[in-house]
Amino acid sequence: MTEFINRLQKVASNPKAFTKTGRGIERETLRFTLGGSLSSKPHPKGVGSALTHKYITTDFAESLLEFITPVSNDVDTVIQQLEDVHHYTVSHMGEEKLWPLSMPCFVTHDDDITLAQYGSSNVGKLKTTYREGLKRRYGSVMQVISGVHFNFSFSTEFWDELFGEQSEEERKASVSDAYFGLIRNYYRFGWLIPYFFGASPALCSSFIQGRETAMEFESLGKTLYLPYATSLRLSDLGYTNDAQSDLKISLNSVNEYVDGLNKAIRTPSEEFAKIGLKEGNKHTQLNGNVLQIENELYAPIRPKRVAKNGERPSEALERDGVEYIEVRSLDVNPFSSVGVDKDQVRFLDMFLTWTVLTDSAPMNDDEMTCWKDNWHKIIEQGRKPGLELKIGCQGERLTQKVWAERVFDDLLVIAKKMDAVNGDDEYQQTHQRLTAMINDPELTISGRLLAETKKVVVLARLVVI
Repeated sequence: MTEFINRLQKVASNPKAFTKTGRGIERETLRFTLGGSLSSKPHPKGVGSALTHKYITTDFAESLLEFITPVSNDVDTVIQQLEDVHHYTVSHMGEEKLWPLSMPCFVTHDDDITLAQYGSSNVGKLKTTYREGLKRRYGSVMQVISGVHFNFSFSTEFWDELFGEQSEEERKASVSDAYFGLIRNYYRFGWLIPYFFGASPALCSSFIQGRETAMEFESLGKTLYLPYATSLRLSDLGYTNDAQSDLKISLNSVNEYVDGLNKAIRTPSEEFAKIGLKEGNKHTQLNGNVLQIENELYAPIRPKRVAKNGERPSEALERDGVEYIEVRSLDVNPFSSVGVDKDQVRFLDMFLTWTVLTDSAPMNDDEMTCWKDNWHKIIEQGRKPGLELKIGCQGERLTQKVWAERVFDDLLVIAKKMDAVNGDDEYQQTHQRLTAMINDPELTISGRLLAETKKVVVLARLVVI
């Protein structure tokens, strides 16, 4: 019996290990006009204050809404909560619509994007100044790329069965170590997420203006695309940050992670210092350090703990360890009215359970680079037949298809355990639908979206003729 199976049987012995899983969703979406351009209107008054509302706020821009669900133990409930927030917001938007894609609609210039406004309080001003810093550091267009964040926590019962009886301090340490093991495995195998759910194989040509790229795009009118791409949002053109590429933040323990994060927010940046802190009476950034605040760190997954009032995220982690993780690699799903669907949630349930129960050795910087190379391959050419990925840094390779099939053998075992607890076959049905995508990449979201895009362009040309 493998260690994975042994651990799975332990936790599955208690149904609450799976039925008490915590899930929450944060979905970003741009408001746009019927003419297809970004909204220039302020945050809709009818939905409440962007500064204080628990479920409806703004992200970088005034037009970039963020919907936040409460924590739920049920897949159907978390999706229903997101639908409720959507419906309520749309009812207060007049003729404006919600953009259904991750990559933004037509943007002519950075200055067309109004920063999110939070009022005249000190907290509100600081939030807007932070966004001014992001604009000057990375540009506004990159900041209005939308995504879906999935917050996930294992139940107390899950940890009880996995670790047995422990003191409070022992449990904190064990849980944090387990979550960091999950995070390392996420970097090793998380390329499955953009493969299945990447939804940005194409982008508007206006997004490229003034930017250098080595990508060999093909064009469909004003749309640029890569034939086998899955998620340009996660590429070097998208929501990533070359300025942070030299940061070496360890994922081997909570203490090492916090130390690396603290170093980044305290280390001056020669490049960002040139921006300055003020222009006349206007604040241009919070500081000239590598990171203004910890949230500026770009990562596909983050360890999290709910912070107390006035507490920084790293201080919360240092105080009581990891409480949950935030998955940040999901594109907005254009085939779902709310940007994410139940199959995606159920896959993440299975996948994150697998990553925490599977062995996860410590990871050095060289290994991290090798795993990131696999992500880049999947992001830019993930649907290419016969695509090979690295197995670590030892020169071995495996096709993406064979590797996915091996992971899915384990996920099927998890699916059966989860279905047994829930009294249905929903997880096995999700597993079956995703297995079909392994066998036929054109069934993935990126494959379907690119096919639809080509169809629309061809129809438009026929209409013109």
